[in-house]
Amino acid sequence: MKVAITSTGNSLDSTLDSRFGRCSYFVVYDTESQSTEFIPNSNKENVEGAGPASVQLVASRGAEKVVSGEFGAKVKALFDSLKIQLVVLNDPEKKISAIIELLNHKN
Repeated sequence: MKVAITSTGNSLDSTLDSRFGRCSYFVVYDTESQSTEFIPNSNKENVEGAGPASVQLVASRGAEKVVSGEFGAKVKALFDSLKIQLVVLNDPEKKISAIIELLNHKN
């Protein structure tokens, strides 16, 4: 399963970005192959529509689950329609590597 995680940077030492649509990077982690891809969020500077555009970005990468600090109402409805699970993690100090470790233990 592919999981998208919002990140403040492009390394495993980066921390969770609490903003979904305006995060700096998306980390797409594949729980089966254990591969990690860092994708710069080109939508973060959008004047409007950053959330829905970011939904399309992670959906196009095959994400079945998204981990972030918060999601807006418009984004939640879009994810529901795409049947993509949302995980809210209220821990902005949590490193990407620690989140990936948690994902590996849940399987």
